[in-house]
Amino acid sequence: MSPTYDNQDKIWDYFQNEGIESFSQSRGRQEFLVRRIPRGICVLNIGVGDGSLEIMAAANGVDIWSLDPNKRAIDRLREILNLGEKAQVGYSHKIPFPNEYFDCVVMSEVLEHFNDDILEASLDEVYRILKSNGLFIGTVPARERLKDQQVVCPRCGNHFHRWDHKRSFDTNTLTQVLSTRFVVRNSMEKFFIDWESVGCWRKIQGLVKMFLSWLGIGTYGICRNIYFEAYKSSNKIYD
Repeated sequence: MSPTYDNQDKIWDYFQNEGIESFSQSRGRQEFLVRRIPRGICVLNIGVGDGSLEIMAAANGVDIWSLDPNKRAIDRLREILNLGEKAQVGYSHKIPFPNEYFDCVVMSEVLEHFNDDILEASLDEVYRILKSNGLFIGTVPARERLKDQQVVCPRCGNHFHRWDHKRSFDTNTLTQVLSTRFVVRNSMEKFFIDWESVGCWRKIQGLVKMFLSWLGIGTYGICRNIYFEAYKSSNKIYD
């Protein structure tokens, strides 16, 4: 395992288990993605977080599958949704599923964690497991100022991004990356608000944050994401 993944494994082992409440602000984004997945199709979600996307997708009639490096998160999903072998421990650059198996692949807040080699290998793997005309959707942070999220370890003095992000995207750079393998139908900035499962006060807070984000004001920069939607472009011979 590479040092990059070793560091990220430690981060997500905490956030996906002891710190699982950190995903409470992601529900609006997950609701948005689930609404864009047609019912009845076979979907792989890569990077499960707290499992909310899987739970919502299954309730919406989606045949949901999961891949994540964290065994505890996968075991929890298997128990909650009775997924069995549909939920697997593994990495996006070595996906343990057959060629042309899925109608759709979801990667939300994942691509920004990859260096060049892992990004290229992961996109190759997504292409491999998608059926012809299969759908690839997800999100990344929009125009993230990586330096704003730098922290210092008080023990060793190393500087690092608090979530180990490796790259920042805008709509153009993301489209360029995806277009090497896919037909990109949509790449747009969006501010996600959890409209469906919170009270009026949280909705008001979300509207204020959305306004500030368009002004570029906020603790974490513009606080927006890029939603992307792409399709498998053509047949390919696999090694």
